[in-house]
Amino acid sequence: MKNINWAVLGTGVIANEMAVALNKNGKSIYAVGNRTYEKAVSFAEKYGIKKVYADYNEMFTDPEVDVIYITTPHNTHIDFMKKAIENGKHILVEKSVTLNSSELREAVDLAKEKGVVMGEAMTIFHMPIYKKLKEILATGKLGKVNLITMNFGSFKEYDMNNRFFNRNLAGGAMLDIGVYALSFIRWFMDSKPTELLSQVKTAPTEVDEQAGLLLMNKEGQMATVMLSLHSKQPKRGMISCEKGYIEVMEYPRAWEATITYTDSGETELVKAGENADALAYELDDMEKAIFGDTECMHLDYTIDVMDMMTEFRKQWNLKYPEEE
Repeated sequence: MKNINWAVLGTGVIANEMAVALNKNGKSIYAVGNRTYEKAVSFAEKYGIKKVYADYNEMFTDPEVDVIYITTPHNTHIDFMKKAIENGKHILVEKSVTLNSSELREAVDLAKEKGVVMGEAMTIFHMPIYKKLKEILATGKLGKVNLITMNFGSFKEYDMNNRFFNRNLAGGAMLDIGVYALSFIRWFMDSKPTELLSQVKTAPTEVDEQAGLLLMNKEGQMATVMLSLHSKQPKRGMISCEKGYIEVMEYPRAWEATITYTDSGETELVKAGENADALAYELDDMEKAIFGDTECMHLDYTIDVMDMMTEFRKQWNLKYPEEE
């Protein structure tokens, strides 16, 4: 199998985690590009990366690059995605993969046309615990999934220039943390929820600061979500079934879950994978996809989640400058 050359666009927290994750997989980043050249140089020195682009746009046309990990703010993603795809590069893109469904459809169609693999760096689709829980549910011993309850709240100071609240940087709870909750829901539901109700509280910048979501699919499976950027909550997901329920804490990068069997009251602790290896699992699945196993990237789930996020923002009349 050919060694895959990874390039990373951006040098922030996720890019640093990516470098560490590749090392865990026995590999390293081939090249790095950043809007600020000096930051790219420092990043390269830190991780022993041989190639640094004076102009990050050179990354898209470098014949030695196989796949690009795009870690820039999500309102910049679509332009970078199109440049990469048009030059035949596979792409792994940080969540939220795009701003809306229209952008995502454009990228998906282009990727199909160019024959490249596109994936979202959504931990929930790649962590071993979620694959294990799906196997357990498939046995039928817990019965049908009926209800999913999600919480995710972080306390961010009211700095309206911060990316979390900044409309010009596509801030807001939905694209930043809601994407995790909705990805969790989609992973465990039989089909995409199509009945969507919501309430929202906006920040002074008019991005979504806090939201309550209610969802249902054609099978009658329901879900509730509470999101907040200014009120701390546990990162908790609960899957309620006919014969028991599953609780997952720290669900964006979970490594264990507790199953409670309602008839007996017995509990079972299920463990799989490591929290610290979250990005390593994503990168490994992306390489598998490049070698032919494209289903392991779950692009269909990414599309469904983006459809839901787009619809909720439509209900709130929340648009970003790029969408006006």
